[in-house]
Amino acid sequence: MLRYHDTEWGVPVHSDRKLFEYMVLDSFQAGLSWQIVLRKREGFRRAFAGFDPQQVALFGPKDVKRLLADEGIVRNRQKILATIENARRFVEVQDELGSFDRYIWQFTAGKARVNRWRSLAQLPATSKESDAMSRDLYERGFRFVGSTICYAFMQAAGMVNDHLVSCFRYREVGRKTTKTPRADPTRRRMGK
Repeated sequence: MLRYHDTEWGVPVHSDRKLFEYMVLDSFQAGLSWQIVLRKREGFRRAFAGFDPQQVALFGPKDVKRLLADEGIVRNRQKILATIENARRFVEVQDELGSFDRYIWQFTAGKARVNRWRSLAQLPATSKESDAMSRDLYERGFRFVGSTICYAFMQAAGMVNDHLVSCFRYREVGRKTTKTPRADPTRRRMGK
């Protein structure tokens, strides 16, 4: 948990594969502690094709059965089915806009929102941006993307800097620049 906080949490992410990873992990975290999901991260990576959304979008009933038997992940049928469906919707967004990055960062106008929290009690569970993101994702057919999950995703992906102002990471993350979202040149189209 400490290493995740000190090296990863809140750093702006523009890789579609990394964004899909956070989407998967945050949706599986619903109703559980982040520590449980983080401990199983490598199991999730193995089970879900290295978080390649194009590969996960092709998963079928045999894959669902395999995943339900995999002790390296959280074995929840609804979350597994949602992850496969979300991969399909993720690929649709990539095909429509060139990258998921371009789509998702529109909810913060292409740059990280920097908060100035002084205590953990101040951290919100949702925001107007996560509300809008959740609504739009649901309209596009995504599942397990409520506003609280979207806000956790935004925190993980660096769309919002929620490090406390007293945390050494607050300034470090604040110095990270965000680029204008564009198509991810490493992305492959499904079936190609």
